[in-house]
Amino acid sequence: MGLDGMSAVGGGWPPRSVRHKLLTIALGPLLVVFPLLLMALVLWADTAYDRLLITKVRADLAVAHGYFDKVLSDVGQGSHAVAQSYGLMQYLLPAQAAFSPSPASLLAQRLAQEQQRLGLDFLRLAAPNGQALDVLGPMSAVLPSRLLAQARWRGTSEGALSQSGHLLVLSGDELAQLAPALRTRLHIPLRPTPNAAPTERTHEERALVGISQVVVRHPETGEALALLVAGVLLNQNLDFIDHINRIVYPDGSLPFGSQGTATLFLDDVRITTNVRLFQDQRAIGTRVSQVVRDTVLGEGQTWLDRAFVVNDWYVSAYQPLMDADKQRIGMLYVGFLEQPFRWVRHVMLGLMGLIFLVVTVLTTVLSWRWAHSIFRPVERMQHTLQQVALGDAQARVGAVTSTDELGELARHLDHLLHLIADKTAALQRWGAELDQRVRERTAELEASHRSLQQAQQQLVRSEKLAVMGQLAASVAHEVNNPIAIMQGNLDLIRDTLGTHATPIATELHLLDEQIERIRMIVQQLLQHAKPDEYAGYTEAIDGNDTLKASLLLLNHALSQAQVQVVLDLQATPPITINRQELQQVHLNLLMNALHAMPHGGCLRVSTRHTPATADTPEGVALSIQDSGPGLSEAVLAQLFHPFFTTRAEGHGLGLWISQMLIERYQGHISASNVSPEQGPGAVFQVWLPVSQPGSA
Repeated sequence: MGLDGMSAVGGGWPPRSVRHKLLTIALGPLLVVFPLLLMALVLWADTAYDRLLITKVRADLAVAHGYFDKVLSDVGQGSHAVAQSYGLMQYLLPAQAAFSPSPASLLAQRLAQEQQRLGLDFLRLAAPNGQALDVLGPMSAVLPSRLLAQARWRGTSEGALSQSGHLLVLSGDELAQLAPALRTRLHIPLRPTPNAAPTERTHEERALVGISQVVVRHPETGEALALLVAGVLLNQNLDFIDHINRIVYPDGSLPFGSQGTATLFLDDVRITTNVRLFQDQRAIGTRVSQVVRDTVLGEGQTWLDRAFVVNDWYVSAYQPLMDADKQRIGMLYVGFLEQPFRWVRHVMLGLMGLIFLVVTVLTTVLSWRWAHSIFRPVERMQHTLQQVALGDAQARVGAVTSTDELGELARHLDHLLHLIADKTAALQRWGAELDQRVRERTAELEASHRSLQQAQQQLVRSEKLAVMGQLAASVAHEVNNPIAIMQGNLDLIRDTLGTHATPIATELHLLDEQIERIRMIVQQLLQHAKPDEYAGYTEAIDGNDTLKASLLLLNHALSQAQVQVVLDLQATPPITINRQELQQVHLNLLMNALHAMPHGGCLRVSTRHTPATADTPEGVALSIQDSGPGLSEAVLAQLFHPFFTTRAEGHGLGLWISQMLIERYQGHISASNVSPEQGPGAVFQVWLPVSQPGSA
């Protein structure tokens, strides 16, 4: 078979190449048998998991029902103990002939104490004719006739009804006769519930009580003296249902974040539950689905299955509740959220699928590699020769792991192609070296260009400083003489007026300060032109005071422009600086903000203390924010350049001088626009280091 014949080995079914046959033999059982086993395992695990959950909720229902029976038993035993107590007999025996308590208030107090001790909602005593013997306050004078009819008056044994408590449904009026204060817990609005049985009722007004009726008899003659009625109201009894839930589902009993719930139904209405509608609102007044109602209340069967409870799926157990006449009157429910277990089930199935996928992939890869170890050298040599025939001089077989004749033949073929490869590699190295030299030369040119730009900027700055020096000398010559005349006339006014100048002493002092400020400005112009020949007097000052003084000077201009000033001065540390120079910076920034709001606005001025960090020392930050149109990118780029201004009447020196002054004292000044959330406007920030101990 020639080289061209190798390409004829192809796929198809049945496979015609040895490689494909080997792969079919290796992967066939894996791809057929293992998926069948996986499907059987998934079906078995799904069924077993459901049974496990049903077994769990059946056990939970048994625990809840056991506690529920114990509560009814405690009601019966507690009422039985009170009926046979000596304390009760001492109130009844003296009044046996009249069937009335003696005295009623003491009897009522005695029963109230027993009611509280036993944790009952009501404990009443009535004569055989139904007349209450413990009337006190708003309590009814007559007990419900239905309770009297159910009592075992004949014989000496109290019978089944008196030995243990039982469930009973009372009307609102009957409950009011037993305990008027409990009537408020009966009014339960029915909430619309999906899948519930249709009903025209809008409220549940009946009461579900655990009750015990014990006939109190004479200890010697066995004569019936009275009827003791004790019970617990289950409507909206949150402590009762929460206690059941804690018993059935203590903390940590449910894995995967599931939550246990318990509910008590009167007919199909939830009268007390810890199932939530949302947040802390309980689902009292919602109803069970019709399918559950038909199964539990209609057929009397226990429901053990998943069910949609209010707003989620729960693994649920519903058991019918019956009264003393074996009539189904309600349901006891326990259950837990199904979703966490459902997620675990999906994770388990996904994990099994992932294991199957990993095993399949690994087996496929290993089988493929094994087949390639046999045929790969021949295929690679065939492909290499085809590429060479097409003119690809770089084609080669490459390293092969086979040490047999096929591997040796592949290595000899590569050896023949290495001569051409070496020449090609040499050419590539020469080209790479040339590219590297071009990049290095380009980098040198770029560095030279940056140095030239920096030199040009420094030359422009020097030329501007020279112009400033000439301008400063001219201004100093022209301004100092008028300043001297103004100061002399001001001193003459003060001397001439004498004591009459006292009312305007503040204004005269302000004029002195402003004349001094003009002199300082002239001096500062010279100082910025020749900073080494001038040095301002520095002192530790309160920046807030200087800022307030600057605002006082601009008070009239701010009022005329209808600009509202909002101050937030929180910085307290002093700063070391020349007071006049700091005030000059304040006035420059405030005037710029005022010019940005010619039609009024809001000027926010704030100071704050900035603690020291690894990069910057402790300092004081000043922020001046206007509500003007803001600054464009072009203006921000040249804002602190000398002679740059956006106003026709400006000279463009204010911000430049301010920057020079602040930087002289190791501070910095910056400008930016207000964030879009705060609206339009610009903000200038000034930072200065605080005074250090011993600085002047």
